[in-house]
Amino acid sequence: MMTSDSVRIYDPRGVVEVEQSPLAPRAREMVRLRLGVLSNTKWNAAKLLRATVRALEAGGTRFESVNFYDKEHFSSDASPEVIAAIAAENDVALIAIGDCGSCTSSCVNDGVRLEQAGTPAAVIVTTEFEHEARLQREARGMAGLEMAGLEMVVVAHPISSLTLEQLDDRAAEAAPQACDIWFPAGHTERPADNATHSVV
Repeated sequence: MMTSDSVRIYDPRGVVEVEQSPLAPRAREMVRLRLGVLSNTKWNAAKLLRATVRALEAGGTRFESVNFYDKEHFSSDASPEVIAAIAAENDVALIAIGDCGSCTSSCVNDGVRLEQAGTPAAVIVTTEFEHEARLQREARGMAGLEMAGLEMVVVAHPISSLTLEQLDDRAAEAAPQACDIWFPAGHTERPADNATHSVV
């Protein structure tokens, strides 16, 4: 029984129960893979993605093709049609950019859906929103509690106000992290003899 001077305290914490989702299978070698690049159309997102592709290639990665996609709005998830196209046409995916609240959650959602569709996804977020990205992956069942979880490519904040030269610096941060996400056990590169590279 509560008296007139009693105070009732409620615990706002809850438990999120989600089914854990496994990552997509990883390739054993970084050889002739098709890369799908998804921009959320935020300012500098596409430029950062293209700079990251250049950094990957400068580091010795050779893609059979690099295919670019845009989604309709940075604060919304990519459409089912875009996710299906990326999964069908590519072996690995690169997504950017999570540098605010809504765009971070939607980028993580896109990464989760691509992993569920069988395409390893590297999602680029900035240091200021790394925590939010990890909370979102937990809510989507890819926190890695009992199995390998979705890892983020984390680069220094900000992105939208940077020059092209500064974006190259961020791309240099992103490229090796993306490789570690696509090939978590370490990757093997074959010589690029007769390798082809088409950009769509």
